[in-house]
Amino acid sequence: MEHHQHQHAQVGTQPGPDADHVALIQAAWRRERPDLDVSPLAVIGRLHRLAARLTGELTLVYARYGLSEGEFDVLAALRRAGAPYERAPGELAAHTMVTTGAMTKRIDRLERAGLVTRRHAEDDRRGRVVALTDAGLRLIDEAFTAHVRNEHRLLALLSPEESAALRSLLTTWQQRLDGTRPGAADG
Repeated sequence: MEHHQHQHAQVGTQPGPDADHVALIQAAWRRERPDLDVSPLAVIGRLHRLAARLTGELTLVYARYGLSEGEFDVLAALRRAGAPYERAPGELAAHTMVTTGAMTKRIDRLERAGLVTRRHAEDDRRGRVVALTDAGLRLIDEAFTAHVRNEHRLLALLSPEESAALRSLLTTWQQRLDGTRPGAADG
């Protein structure tokens, strides 16, 4: 009986033979810091690893079109704007969530590649605008088609029901997180 209790006490602290990387990390932390509940690692750690893996899968497609992730984002933001496919640099920064300094570097590279142009805005309210060239429009349409195909491939690893459940959970979690101020849960 004593041996059985010892085995039972180990359940959840030792990963099985098929344990993933996150389970191994959790087991190590449970061993080293049994005073802490490290169960959030099962979700946060896996999401972090999954996000890195997905980014790697997505950037492979961008690279086939000679684009970095950031350059793809700029071209996509211009394409989403609709004809004449232009935005002010500040708008581009807001639509891609990067600093204006980082945006300037991306625009410089895209302009050198002949995919965008810069000019003064005709109404002068926006100062300068960045617009897709014909070559930029063709490239982002091809790259985005491949990108969406790639996302379908990645999501096809889940059943339609699993995908719907995940979408719902992630949406709920993001809405709740967005409703709190950063660090509010730290106590």
